[in-house]
Amino acid sequence: MRITHNSTTPKQCYQIAYRLASSSPNTFTTVEVGATVRQFTATELAPESAYIFRLSAKTRQGWGEPLEATVITTEKRERPAPPRELLVPQAEVTARSLRLQWVPGSDGASPIRYFTVQVRELPGGEWHTYSSSISHEATACAVERLRPFTSYKLRLKATNDIGDSDFSAETDAVTTLQDVPGEPPSSVSVTPHTTSSVLIQWRPPRDESLNGLLQGYRIYYRELESEASSATASKTLKTPSALRAELTAQSSFKTVNSSSTLTTYELTHLKKYRRYEVVLTAYNIIGESPASAPVEVFVGEAAPAMAPQNVQVTPLTASQLEVTWEPPPPESQNGNIQGYKVYYWEADGQNETEKLKVLFLPETVLKLKNLTGHTPYRVSISAFNAAGDGPRSDPRQGRTHQAAPGTPSFLAFSEITSTTLNVSWGEPVAANGVLQGYRVVYEPLAPVQGVSKVVTVDVKGNRQRWLKVRDLTKGVTYFFRVQARTIAYGPELQANVTAGPAEGSPGSPRDVSVSKSASELTLQWTEGSAGRTPTTGYVIEARPSDEGLWDMFAKDIPRSATSYTVSLDKLRQGVTYEFRVVAVNQAGYGEPSSPSTAVSAQVETPFYGEWWFLLVMALSSLIVLLLVVFALVLHGQNKRYKNCGTGKNISNVEETVTLDNGGFAALELNSRHLNVKNTFSKKNGTRSPPRPSPGGLHYSDEDICNKYNSAVLTESTNLKEKSVDASESEGTDSESEDTPPQHSFVNHYMSDPTYYNSWKRRAPGGRAPHRYEAVAGGEAGPHLHTVVTTQSAVFAPAGPGARTPLTGFSSFV
Repeated sequence: MRITHNSTTPKQCYQIAYRLASSSPNTFTTVEVGATVRQFTATELAPESAYIFRLSAKTRQGWGEPLEATVITTEKRERPAPPRELLVPQAEVTARSLRLQWVPGSDGASPIRYFTVQVRELPGGEWHTYSSSISHEATACAVERLRPFTSYKLRLKATNDIGDSDFSAETDAVTTLQDVPGEPPSSVSVTPHTTSSVLIQWRPPRDESLNGLLQGYRIYYRELESEASSATASKTLKTPSALRAELTAQSSFKTVNSSSTLTTYELTHLKKYRRYEVVLTAYNIIGESPASAPVEVFVGEAAPAMAPQNVQVTPLTASQLEVTWEPPPPESQNGNIQGYKVYYWEADGQNETEKLKVLFLPETVLKLKNLTGHTPYRVSISAFNAAGDGPRSDPRQGRTHQAAPGTPSFLAFSEITSTTLNVSWGEPVAANGVLQGYRVVYEPLAPVQGVSKVVTVDVKGNRQRWLKVRDLTKGVTYFFRVQARTIAYGPELQANVTAGPAEGSPGSPRDVSVSKSASELTLQWTEGSAGRTPTTGYVIEARPSDEGLWDMFAKDIPRSATSYTVSLDKLRQGVTYEFRVVAVNQAGYGEPSSPSTAVSAQVETPFYGEWWFLLVMALSSLIVLLLVVFALVLHGQNKRYKNCGTGKNISNVEETVTLDNGGFAALELNSRHLNVKNTFSKKNGTRSPPRPSPGGLHYSDEDICNKYNSAVLTESTNLKEKSVDASESEGTDSESEDTPPQHSFVNHYMSDPTYYNSWKRRAPGGRAPHRYEAVAGGEAGPHLHTVVTTQSAVFAPAGPGARTPLTGFSSFV
């Protein structure tokens, strides 16, 4: 068994005494050790037994009071169980303390040395150790230094020689009682409001100092004596609490019941031309807070009760605003207006930019100068008299005019090659208006080949603040200037830059070649000499034939690449391009390679996509289609014609026409109408009505056999033309069908339905099975001549006595 102890007081020696707890109280074994010994080991103790140990110290004054502890000799010891049944009796709760009670748990076969109490403030506080030195014999503890009207939870743990127990279960929430507020109202101000009243304003005490529920405020005020007597009296009132006590006993008393949101009160019915002293307290159900510092006020003259009226803000220039207003209403001025205070600030930040102008004359106009251009300002005005300042008017806004902008915030260069670079700049800090654009001017510092070219570029709008420059000369230093513009141009920002290649950059790549396929271009190259640092990548520049200037075509190409492929769709069709490769390292862009051979970006279309091939295929398809249609039409015509007929004696669909005596069928043309001067006989011998012109033919039912392509076919007949002098006569039946037809012209009329029935036929000699007669209106001739119209063919006489063909017709044999 080992015993240790700590001590800081000089000792001469220590005495350790121990015995079995079950033995006689006088049977201690005693051992003395030197003053420097801090531990003792007891041996030959009985196992599983309880021993009582005492430790005493001896000084020059004698032996001190011994400390006693119980020890159990066992190897089955463990940490103690946590305390249980924690309780805080409500009767033991005050505004700043409480009493915690508990029941100890098992000691784990090792005596409990002490308890530890932790406290947590609700709702979101953390656990804090209140005490870790509570006696092992204690079953209750007083917890103090708490805040009034605050909720807490508590927990407890025990400690023995083995270690700490777990924390006990938390107690229920316990709320301390209320206490008087710890602080008075702050920022107390008392200002004359009228000639017989004052306005009192303050801020509530801090929440943590209320110590309960705030019920309201109490205002104490008293009339002060004359200057001579008040000076003596003030020496006796050294503290606000003493002043409150005297005010309570000797002066008027006002109580204001309110919530904590009330921070203004008007104290009325005061005497004119008197001085008053005012203090405030806050109170809850427990009592009042300390009193605030006293504030004096003179009653009789009051500050204006209302603000100036009809405030107007008018812009004059980019840096000036004119403010005009009218005085407060006369009944609210409370005396003579001595002047005005004009408060103004930028609309976006009152706390940072507010300024004050004071007019000590009752004028109602003021010019605000040295303002920022094109900036909104807010203006508020108050009037003042001998008693103080009146309230401020509602803010009115005005904006200064535009002005020239400030200098651009920065000017920078990037991607600097031997002929190109990117220049960028920043928006001015002071825009002073709506930015309309920028002007960039650059020129070489020294003439290039005797020429000093100055280039000016105007960039519209404020969104683009960069420019690509592509007409630089290698190694030449250029002077750049940029300025912003609103209603006018602002000051310039200047910088110099030298065109590449940069010092320490890589050498030019070698063996640049370009190859073209049907849809893409491939550029190949070989790495050139290294620069000061290793090459980090490549860029490709291109020069189209329609521009003539090099420009960056592709960048961020990996260092390991030796080729680059681009689709022809990304190039402009019909334009020829040259390419060159530039190596890049940390120093910058290096020397460009020699240009590649020029190559066209035209996409090569396969022959089957060419227009002439497509046209040939279309025409071929159209011809084949027409041939098929023509064959089908012929086949259909022959088939239908064979099936057309009404008489049993018809055996051949091909009809023939025989002309008697060499005569000719004649067509007479009258004023656009083709009139066939024929007469027709029906089977019963009666005469059919005359035929009209082809454009308006009408047929009887017996004339119609069948329809073919909307054309009406008559019965198979032979037409016999009579002599010219026989104008009209009826024909007779004829049985002859042996004579073959001399001319067959049925197919000439297949496309015109008017001609199918405009000619009735019969065989010569009266042998035709059908009784038709035709009367010719023209002279007979020895030769036949055919007349073709746009839709059909008609036979007409030719020769000296024949009719001449009509205009619009063509003749054929």
